Amino acid sequence: MTNIRRNTAFDSLSALRNVLFVALAIALFLSKQRYSGPFQDLIHSYAGNVTVSFALYFVFLKLCMTSARYGRFIAAAAVLLCVESFEVFNGFGIMANTFDPFDMLANAVGAGCALGLDALLSQYHSRHSDPDTS
Repeated sequence: MTNIRRNTAFDSLSALRNVLFVALAIALFLSKQRYSGPFQDLIHSYAGNVTVSFALYFVFLKLCMTSARYGRFIAAAAVLLCVESFEVFNGFGIMANTFDPFDMLANAVGAGCALGLDALLSQYHSRHSDPDTS
C-alpha cells in the first residue's frame, strides 16, 4: 500500500513537473524576440526550435511512457518525427516556414536536453525515494 501511495505521489509530481517545464519553454519561446545580448542572432533564429522541441517532449512523455524502459526514447523520437517533418514539409502548409538545416539540429538539441533532464531527474528521484537507501 505504501508503494502505491508513493507511486501515485510521484505520478502527480511528475505531471506537475512536466507542466512546469512546458510553461517554462513557452515563456522562453515568447520572450526570445526581446532578447538582446550575446549570440542574439542564434537566439532569435533557433531558440524557438529548441524550446518547442523541449516542450513537446514533456507533452508527449505521458503518452509514450507505456514502456518504462523505452518510453523516454519513444517520446524523444516522436517529438523529432513531428518537428523534423514540420521543417521538411515547410510547415505542412499551415504556417510559413523557411527551411534551414540548422533548425533540424536545434530541434534535436531541444529534444535531447529534455530527454537528458528527464532522465537525470527520474534517476535522482529513484535514488532518493528508495526506502533501502534511507
